[in-house]
Amino acid sequence: MSKGKKNNNFKLSIKLFLLVLPFLILVFLFSYYPLYGWIYAFYDYKPPRTLADSQFVGFKWFVSLVSSPVKVKQIIQVLKNTFAMSGITLGTSWLPMLFAVFLNEIRGVKFRKFVQTVTTLPNFVSWVMVYSIAFSLFNSTGMMNSLLMKIGLIDQPILFLQQSNHVWFTQWLWLTWKNLGWQAVMYIAAISGIDDEMIEAARVDGASRMQIIKHITIPSLLPTYFVLLVINIANFLNNGMEQYYVFENAFNKEYIQVLDLYVFHLAMGNGGYPVSVAISMLKSLISVTLLIVLNRASKSIRGESVL
Repeated sequence: MSKGKKNNNFKLSIKLFLLVLPFLILVFLFSYYPLYGWIYAFYDYKPPRTLADSQFVGFKWFVSLVSSPVKVKQIIQVLKNTFAMSGITLGTSWLPMLFAVFLNEIRGVKFRKFVQTVTTLPNFVSWVMVYSIAFSLFNSTGMMNSLLMKIGLIDQPILFLQQSNHVWFTQWLWLTWKNLGWQAVMYIAAISGIDDEMIEAARVDGASRMQIIKHITIPSLLPTYFVLLVINIANFLNNGMEQYYVFENAFNKEYIQVLDLYVFHLAMGNGGYPVSVAISMLKSLISVTLLIVLNRASKSIRGESVL
């Protein structure tokens, strides 16, 4: 390789690096710099005191998590809720792919765009607004109770939002309604990358639409699905708290409180900030461990790593 060509390649590399540099800075500022806050887990910190005025206590708060049967029972229930809700979401992670496949099969362009727009818009609605919709529909004087009482199916209003029996399932329904269309966007993009000649060849050979979906479309989407699946498994403990915070009440608190919401309640409680940081640290370490293990499993099974 000539010296001039090497210089051109070096200049191109510098330009490409400068293009991604702002994003690397943002990642550092919002993802890595906040990790400095982990130091609070090793101090007896209480706002508004500074860290310098707080006593160093080592692993005291980590030990306190399992110091009493009550705390252990509470953490086990929180983990049970977290694993249940994350497990349901993970077990149905194929729904956006299936939705994208059938959405792509709609021949009417205008109708397909309408369906895609309608199903994508809820993703941009805040959980506070989602709860407002749920409250209007399912509270004691809401539309659903009014309709059921009007047609004579019930005599007394049903407290749908206060039910704790099926809270895991109902929260999954709300999450699916909000995110299904948005999650399908990546699969729609992947479908557009499928070779048209392969599909045309299948049609010439007499393949039906379902056969094309089964033998061409879905196999072409599986690499995208497995990458997203591994990432979702790595984030298994990260449910977020906004959804569960707005739907939480005294009747369903035991079953709706996931790990992120539990950490929030600890942080907002009296003297619970260091404990909440300790739990967040353990959750982050477990998530990173899961990502590394699943990345190695993906490399062993599929021959391709995610990282």
